[in-house]
Amino acid sequence: MSSRVSRVRDRLLDLDADALLISSLPNIRWSCGFTGSNGLLLVGPESAHFVTDGRYTEQARAEVVGANVHIAEEGLSTFIAEESLLAPYSRIAFQADVVSVAKRDDLAETHDSVTWVPVTDALTKDIASKDSTEIDRIRAAQRITESVFEQILTAIEPGMTEREVAVEIVYRHLRRGADAMSFDPIVASGPNAARPHARPTDRTLRKGEMIVLDMGCFREGYASDMTRTVALGDPGKEARRGYEAVRKAQDAALTAARSGMTGQELDAVARDVLVEAGLDEYFSHGLGHGIGLQVHEWPRVSRTSDATLPEGACVTIEPGVYVPGEAYGVRIEDIIILRKDGSSTLTRALKTLKIL
Repeated sequence: MSSRVSRVRDRLLDLDADALLISSLPNIRWSCGFTGSNGLLLVGPESAHFVTDGRYTEQARAEVVGANVHIAEEGLSTFIAEESLLAPYSRIAFQADVVSVAKRDDLAETHDSVTWVPVTDALTKDIASKDSTEIDRIRAAQRITESVFEQILTAIEPGMTEREVAVEIVYRHLRRGADAMSFDPIVASGPNAARPHARPTDRTLRKGEMIVLDMGCFREGYASDMTRTVALGDPGKEARRGYEAVRKAQDAALTAARSGMTGQELDAVARDVLVEAGLDEYFSHGLGHGIGLQVHEWPRVSRTSDATLPEGACVTIEPGVYVPGEAYGVRIEDIIILRKDGSSTLTRALKTLKIL
């Protein structure tokens, strides 16, 4: 972790600042290891200071690496001012994409001798490339989700509601060692499956329908994310055709994926397969997103993203089609690691259409 504080320090020149005040909790965790819910990390060229409150006295002392730990009795900004932690610096970068306007005004009033430099995505590219420990943690979270998926398949039956299935997904994740869910699970059946981010409802599962199951958890701070689509009985010719098109689109993207591509280029590989199938108009979202300490991280893999995909990034590959008229939807999602010569897949769950 100390090397990561050094990496933050290396960013100061690019930011045109004497120091960086980090307030994003995922960024703080990545930088110095703190896992609590309240903290500020100030990184300068010679020293780093982490400030939290009394609830986390022992936790911070045990977790934080590469920074001096301070415990504030009042607000964190007040403590920073009273202890003159900003005194050595004249230009301090702050995370404008995280800090509210009110907090920004409070910083300016409390530290009127400082020039505050708003920055966005200050550590985004550093955090995107995962080391072996991070990959292992994402893999461990994904294994929990895969196991839950296999269990859920044996539990689903006609007459259950989407909400009941979602409750089972959450319970089984926690039972198998997940720290928390990385997002509320999606269970979408029949016409609801034609909505990419449908919420579970009291609608009952019925024979002959597709069911989209999208789920993920946190394990040791890192997220999993997996989508599979199954059928409760024969879903019919059109739904089967849609499923096969999505599977082929994902296979094409998995084969083509490598670092150095842009998000647009990789998205286009999958989208072109759906164009050939005449289903591209029903693919209404991007192909994927980065994943790590947050379930949605940079980089984005979409037709609007011209950013280059970095080596070591973990991203999802999740094409889908959502056809309201036919009352079905399909999405298949895996996590991959991008390398210069290709990619490797962390997700092991089978993708042959499962008919329950």
